[in-house]
Amino acid sequence: IYLYVIKSELNGDLYVGICKQVEVRLRDHSQGKNRYTKGLRPWRLVHQEIFPDWLSARKQEKYYKSGSGKEYLKRILAP
Repeated sequence: IYLYVIKSELNGDLYVGICKQVEVRLRDHSQGKNRYTKGLRPWRLVHQEIFPDWLSARKQEKYYKSGSGKEYLKRILAP
């Protein structure tokens, strides 16, 4: 299971999600198949992690969506 972080090239927003196939999911976001990300296209993959199961990936996803998790992501993804 993959946890992925994509970045909007329109305004720099980050989106965190989990999936089985990152390339397919990124294409879905870029084609506007997700309501939240549709208006912020195009997207590019900026980070991904591999987890042994859905539960552990979901735990990390929840952290990255928290305030401290968002700050951590901004720090590790900063140029």
